[in-house]
Amino acid sequence: MSDNELGTFLRARREAITPAEVGLPTGSRRRTPGLRRAELATLAGISVEYLIRLEQGRDRNPSPQVLGVLADALQLPVTERILLRRLVKEAGHDAVFCTSVVEPTRTVRPSVRAMLDRLEPTPAVLLNWIGDILAYTSGYRRFAGPLGVLDGKQPNILRYVFTDERARAAYSNWDQVADVQVAHLRQEASLQDPHVAAVADELTVTAGAPFADRLAAVPAMPRRAGTDLVAHPEAGPLRLSYETLALPDDGHRMVVHLPADEATAAALDRLNGRQPGALRSVGS
Repeated sequence: MSDNELGTFLRARREAITPAEVGLPTGSRRRTPGLRRAELATLAGISVEYLIRLEQGRDRNPSPQVLGVLADALQLPVTERILLRRLVKEAGHDAVFCTSVVEPTRTVRPSVRAMLDRLEPTPAVLLNWIGDILAYTSGYRRFAGPLGVLDGKQPNILRYVFTDERARAAYSNWDQVADVQVAHLRQEASLQDPHVAAVADELTVTAGAPFADRLAAVPAMPRRAGTDLVAHPEAGPLRLSYETLALPDDGHRMVVHLPADEATAAALDRLNGRQPGALRSVGS
């Protein structure tokens, strides 16, 4: 994984925004995609030399004021401003918690288990920050079991997505699914976390470029809602919307899958041994 994620992020965002978007003229002889360093520095009110040091990783401790003016100049949305601040913390080894002593918890609080019970027969799963599957509804077991997600003593969603051939067969939008899982790994704990590093090292070897390239890419916030397209061996084609609920005190997240159309709702009802109508679609 890169040791200059802050600089990589800043450069990528600088190259992604056009002069026209910030009110600058667009010349015909531009060789640099997006903004030149001098243009961004002028917009942010900092020196070009300082911006170069930030992008090259020679300065990793910009002040909150500098972060604010850079985020404004780059027109970053709130989610990317949060990510920018996190990258600065990690670059300065100022992690939110002491990674040498905090381990990914596998204990599920009774109230969270009760929440899962109330969600039946909806497919819902609880994961920790390294992707271990901790608890799930029986609806999720009936959905995910035939796909192979729950195989093994300690199922892990990252290992399944990147190392199980059934994952690519199941998800026609596998690339998007893979992007989301790596984004969660990078966002929910510091890359300095030894447990995250261990999973990253393992998958870099076992999964190769599909994982390693995503880990080395420009950091991005994970999508917490979307739609997956699943070729289910028992239920047939499914369109499943998902919502991700963060449980930050536990370092967990709950992913709730909902049928995105009536055909998927009926298929899940059949999978759960229910008459159609128990689950309702959230869209058309």
